[in-house]
Amino acid sequence: MEKALLGLEKTNLREQAAVALRQAITSGALRPGTHLRETELSSQLQISRGTLREAFRELQQEGLVVQATRGRLLVRSLSPKEIEDIFVVRGALESLAAELLVSSPDLKRHVDQLGRAVERMAEAEPGSLESRVEADLAFHRLLCSLTENESLVTSWEGLEGAIRMSIMFAGIERGTRNMDIARHQAIVDAVASGDRASVREAISEHMGQAARTLIG
Repeated sequence: MEKALLGLEKTNLREQAAVALRQAITSGALRPGTHLRETELSSQLQISRGTLREAFRELQQEGLVVQATRGRLLVRSLSPKEIEDIFVVRGALESLAAELLVSSPDLKRHVDQLGRAVERMAEAEPGSLESRVEADLAFHRLLCSLTENESLVTSWEGLEGAIRMSIMFAGIERGTRNMDIARHQAIVDAVASGDRASVREAISEHMGQAARTLIG
């Protein structure tokens, strides 16, 4: 864990601290339920406790860190019910995004962009868990951002921390099973079909299976 949290430059320390902590949580170096001790972490990151608290606030907003009794901060833990709820909401958002893309005059261009995102997922497969997680999230974020609907994108980004934590809840083996290329290509194919019913079915199946896999 210490190695993952060292080597910060002296510029924009709050953001660098947030990035380092986020990576440590995503990689499992900081496990769900871990008590985040200010003294220890500020020493490892070589920043002030005030700067560290600002980074903590950012991670709380993302849903990666929660406040427990007596003001203690913990790496968030998720229950199976919370994961189910997250993926129900996520499915609704991404289904709406896909339906908006189907109605777009730029449908072909959007399909090409989503196809390239799937290719980047394939390129990330031999790499680390972190690179695979980022490529997977990039695909789903793109699905939403191509709509150019800022409210939709903001709503999806509000779930991103919880999505990351659901992967940590499941562990590497189950988490990476959800990054299957064929399952993501099925979403692209549904969007390319231009059929709203196909899009809804593809997203519903994708999210339902993802939640079941993570919960085990």
